Amino acid sequence: MLFTKNDKGFYKKKSTINLNGNLISLSSPVVMGILNVTPDSFYDGGAYTSESAILKRAAQILNEGGQFIDIGAMSTRPGAVEISLQEELDRLLLAVRAVKEKFPEASISVDTYRSEVVKAVFNEIGGFVVNDISGGTFDPEMFETVGGLHLPYILMHSKGKSEKMQNGPVYEDVFKEVVLFLATQLQKLKLLGVCDVVIDPGFGFGKTAEHNYDLLNHLNAFKIFELPILVGVSRKAMIWRALNISPDESLNGTTVLNTLALTGGCDILRVHDVKEAVETIKLISKIKCIAE
Repeated sequence: MLFTKNDKGFYKKKSTINLNGNLISLSSPVVMGILNVTPDSFYDGGAYTSESAILKRAAQILNEGGQFIDIGAMSTRPGAVEISLQEELDRLLLAVRAVKEKFPEASISVDTYRSEVVKAVFNEIGGFVVNDISGGTFDPEMFETVGGLHLPYILMHSKGKSEKMQNGPVYEDVFKEVVLFLATQLQKLKLLGVCDVVIDPGFGFGKTAEHNYDLLNHLNAFKIFELPILVGVSRKAMIWRALNISPDESLNGTTVLNTLALTGGCDILRVHDVKEAVETIKLISKIKCIAE
């Protein structure tokens, strides 16, 4: 079931993720900290390639209040070139193995669109959250793999692969197209028995700045799926280009958009700056408590 019922029999928003038999509550928003083990990510590429640096970053995410550590081994920034399966595995397995050994209770998500990577990581550390930027479109075996291994899945919308996705993306109505895509893919996941799904509109993936802001403005409408919503706008071009600054200078802009995302119903903030995101959630929660 993708949905749960309340005591009156009506469907309500799913507010937990089952990871390794442990229920992670999303009744209040949580933070997913980014750990890129890549040399070419747009913001922190090359910062976390050694085991010691990886573990230091993982500890920082957890100490600052992050619920998930999202580990990625292949950059998916606009214009990034796809690396080989073996290169992704070489980078990724070192990282997930080290993090799991040092922090066995940590909730790990893995940023990949390859089913072979999912299988290899599962064999290495057991259950984790699959964070697939392609929403199952880059690898036809992904949904079956996730269903067979009973893994939580982040379903994201993307318009093409990283190398070409920003080459003049066009939509007749970006919100309607993203919703239709998510609805179609959710039905496929449901048929395969995938029970724990998070949706992600895919900010910055095959979308102009105007498309991104349109989606953010309509974020509340994604509640129609009654599923947790993830937002990842951290230090992205939709912020720093609009302000004529650099990614290094875009923390303040990130916080502003994260605040808007939370007021629009976001459940998971995927960020580089965990402490600031956790503080944002705390303040928004205070406001909501007073309003109620």
